[in-house]
Amino acid sequence: MEHFSLYLPGILLAYSAFLLGIISPGPNVLAVMGTSMSVGRRSGMALGSGVAFGSLSWALLTAFGLSAVLVTYASAMTVIKIAGGAYLLWLAYKSFRSAAADQEVTATTLAGGMRTPFGYFRRGYIIQMTNPKAALSWVAIISLGLDPSAPIWVAFVIVAGTAILSLGIHLGYAIAFSTQFMVGLYARARRWIQGLLGTFFAFVGFRLLLGSVEK
Repeated sequence: MEHFSLYLPGILLAYSAFLLGIISPGPNVLAVMGTSMSVGRRSGMALGSGVAFGSLSWALLTAFGLSAVLVTYASAMTVIKIAGGAYLLWLAYKSFRSAAADQEVTATTLAGGMRTPFGYFRRGYIIQMTNPKAALSWVAIISLGLDPSAPIWVAFVIVAGTAILSLGIHLGYAIAFSTQFMVGLYARARRWIQGLLGTFFAFVGFRLLLGSVEK
């Protein structure tokens, strides 16, 4: 891989954006927590694996879709960066608002009764693939590490790294949050987590917008 160091900052920034996004207590995370507590770790791990696999599918579609577009229309990256930057600033606003709000983190369980492990895996995958916000998030994440001059392996490195992070973290949630104590601990850290998310999303959002102007 030639000139790996040239693309490393963007790759690491994409990893960081994904990592901070996945630690936010969103519906998928809360569903994994709730399933682990009410049904068991095995079911929670199956659900988390399905969500992670759905995230990988979105990553592949986004990364290689954007790569194909940029091969033909290099100028499209400006539009992509503007869209990604605007979305990240919207996430920053939501994170700051959530940090300021007085609300509880409540783990949820899935409707529809008990399922087999494969049923939970399939449910997690469907939840992630039918989430329109996932597509927007991946456009923002991939655009942080990808530019018109980047070779295709940069997209592969971003996808592979985020896939490993997603699977590891979702399985970690299923194992760790099988007790109410851990959910309570997580809830107490919610404001700090959301504040950190807001700061980071604002930083990378402005970075993308400024990068689009410079180009």
